[in-house]
Amino acid sequence: MTGVLQHLIIAPILLPLVVAAAMLLFDEKRQRLKRVLSLGTSGALVLISAALLYLTAWPPSGAPDASHVYLLGNWPAPVGIVLVVDRLSAMMLVLASVLGFASLFYAAARWDRSGPRFHALFLFLLMGVNGAFLTGDIFNLFVFFEVLLASSYGLALHGGGASRTTASLHYIVINIVTSLLFLVGVSLVYAVTGTLNLADIAGVISRLPPDAGPILQGGFAVLGIAFLVKAGMWPLGFWLPNTYGVASPPAAAIFAILTKVGIYIILRFSSLLLPEYPAFAGGAELWLKSAGLATMAFGILSMLATRALSRVAGCYMIISSGTLLAAIGFNSPAATAGLLFYLVSSTLAAGAMYLIMEPVERNAAGGKTPSPSEPVFEDEYLGGPEDEERETEIGVAIPATVAVLGGGFILVAVLMAGLPPLSSFLAKFAIIDALLRDGRTDIFAWAIVTLMIVSGLAALVTMTRAGIDLLWTPSSLSTTRLSVIEAAPIGLLLATCVFLVIYGAQTMRYMEETARELDHPALYVDAVRNRIATEGRSQ
Repeated sequence: MTGVLQHLIIAPILLPLVVAAAMLLFDEKRQRLKRVLSLGTSGALVLISAALLYLTAWPPSGAPDASHVYLLGNWPAPVGIVLVVDRLSAMMLVLASVLGFASLFYAAARWDRSGPRFHALFLFLLMGVNGAFLTGDIFNLFVFFEVLLASSYGLALHGGGASRTTASLHYIVINIVTSLLFLVGVSLVYAVTGTLNLADIAGVISRLPPDAGPILQGGFAVLGIAFLVKAGMWPLGFWLPNTYGVASPPAAAIFAILTKVGIYIILRFSSLLLPEYPAFAGGAELWLKSAGLATMAFGILSMLATRALSRVAGCYMIISSGTLLAAIGFNSPAATAGLLFYLVSSTLAAGAMYLIMEPVERNAAGGKTPSPSEPVFEDEYLGGPEDEERETEIGVAIPATVAVLGGGFILVAVLMAGLPPLSSFLAKFAIIDALLRDGRTDIFAWAIVTLMIVSGLAALVTMTRAGIDLLWTPSSLSTTRLSVIEAAPIGLLLATCVFLVIYGAQTMRYMEETARELDHPALYVDAVRNRIATEGRSQ
């Protein structure tokens, strides 16, 4: 990767940063210009991340692994900052950019006009998320972590209202405490290792004296708590259903990737650092499996106990986080491949759920907007007054809006339940196959398989109940109007899940190659070291 292509690595950070900063110079009357800029930027991020994924999966002939490492300012690590793109980070970039584009497109219906600085905040959040996926050192991980959190505060409050303000204040306080824990953990790790570069830490910790072990373990434990709060682990994720449930739909949809930032960091740390520190690895894996199972159980019970659609989506996110954490704890390449597939599918499902939720509830309310502080703006609609129920010879015609919403809602329910033929079924099947392969009888393996099946049944029951309450019960209220701008991004996310099924073999092969890379952390470490050596010779 040379020339312009080499700088693609920094583009997912630099592009949204520059455009968002420029947007701050425009007043709120330039809404159309802001919309064009943000949609253009998010569309460009989709293309850039897709190019990075292609280059990591099919590198140019003879290209070394070091070509995927970017030295900012040409300063070598561990003194300088490095950005690293491999199969895992490229996959996460694509996932974030697709979800971000769909959410921004949906916001153009009216949500971006219900509060100031929406587009700038959204792009700053994408910049923070992309930076967290690309950074190769812990301190800059903290910096990008704070950027995405600060942006998420504004997006959580976007639109105003008492419920959003209350939930957002809880969310802000929790994350401020989490940031403090993050700093404490970073300080402890640096005090012992003398470096914050991940590749450098992996080489240092195996040579540390025995008396440094307790401090390093304490640093890793504190960092783990900070990441698990963001991942939504029980009992640290109690804030998630309410905070995401009252946020505006496009904000809640992009928030679905935030929990996966925590999962990504845990997966990256566990694959890169724990093999070099076996004294800590066994306990960490046992803890992850136990915490994951507890999180799944809590999410299942919470989902069955609620009838509010917004909280159902939050409970599903908690279940998915628990499934991923438990699978990470098994430290198996086959299980890792399955959990990566499930990570992508569950994130898309949660995003689609948050986007379709508001039109479904609006339809049940007879077309009334759910919050008086967010006015409805007219656009091109599917359905409308002319689509009133008409008796025919064979029954009653279904309005176009109800048909579109009902079809989308069924697909989302199938995704959440993990039923065939959509991608979540393939992902769950891959995890179950990996855990039970070769006659494994580990109690944790059987527990996670059982809870995965039960969670699917719980999602099916809950979504069926919600569909009957909100969509398929006869009502005297008029049918709501559904904007094309609202329907298209929901269709995009669901179509992406269908794409993952059509190209299931290729997708699973990519996940397996990614899992093999994670199982050989020396590939990551050598890529950084080779890039440093190459740069040193060139100077």
